[in-house]
Amino acid sequence: MTTKDFTTALAAPVAATAPMAMNSTENSPSVAASCLRFSTEMFDIGDVTRSIMDDRRAGSAADPGPVAWSIVRIARFVHPGSASAEAGVAWGTVEGPPAAPTESLTVAAIDGHPFGPISFTGDRWALPDVRLLSPFLPSKVVAMGRNYAEHAKEMGGAAPSTPLIFIKPSTSVIGEGDAIRLPASSAEVHYEGELAVVIGTPARNVAPEDALRHVFGYAAGNDVTARDQQRADVQFTRAKGYDSFCPLGPWVETVLDAADLRVVTRVNGEVKQDGRTSQMIHDLPTQIAFISAIMTLLPGDVILTGTPAGVGPIVAGDTVSVEIEGVGTLTNPVVAA
Repeated sequence: MTTKDFTTALAAPVAATAPMAMNSTENSPSVAASCLRFSTEMFDIGDVTRSIMDDRRAGSAADPGPVAWSIVRIARFVHPGSASAEAGVAWGTVEGPPAAPTESLTVAAIDGHPFGPISFTGDRWALPDVRLLSPFLPSKVVAMGRNYAEHAKEMGGAAPSTPLIFIKPSTSVIGEGDAIRLPASSAEVHYEGELAVVIGTPARNVAPEDALRHVFGYAAGNDVTARDQQRADVQFTRAKGYDSFCPLGPWVETVLDAADLRVVTRVNGEVKQDGRTSQMIHDLPTQIAFISAIMTLLPGDVILTGTPAGVGPIVAGDTVSVEIEGVGTLTNPVVAA
């Protein structure tokens, strides 16, 4: 398939879905068109990008451009502007030591998108002076069901021998600090903290041994679910598809071994879930290979990899935080719609 064919095939669905992520006027058709353009450009720069990401994971000195630390965290944010740039939306790297408090971090704007060699514009802001958005506007979010044995048990079902997948719409995606909005049609909405995988290069019929080469990085995710509707409907679309039901962020960590990371969900500061990615039934390469045999995964697409045991209800006034070891903490307030 040529770049032109790919653009023609995907222009309508991506343009129709990508702009609609909730709660941000910055999620506009022009931004969506840019995301599509970045996706199609990957066919031209994909080999370079794969080499870059392999070098980053290997700790190679071939990393493009200077970064402040050995980690490379990519964020998308609204900035107040500078002498050389009007206020707007940009991608950038989050600078600062891993354990540093948020108020001491900075963001350095990059020129264009983060899927290829990174160059900096020279603009830099303190992190508290920008507003973080969802790191990407995915064309789709593919989620894993019952991928932790203890979670399958608490849901009253057996762990699936074949990966169980479902899709959350792009309109469900929100970012750090955005509100999870509880629909009036549900009386029982649950949190589900998860590791989110962000795809970096197009993936179709990928072998497990090659799967991680298609990963751009990792973020925290929350597969918010109207549990009463999930039980009533059996299939998951309504229960998991509401606007604001897929918080992602706070940024994407691109240099990380995600095979054994701690996943912790807190509600109002109280630990509710505490698991490790090594407890997954189907590991990350298996997930990517399985999904890519069914549908093409595009740059910016997200895989929610399953939730550990301990899911439970949230109500208006709560604050939910999902912490992924080596990535950071995603925090969202809960409000009535």
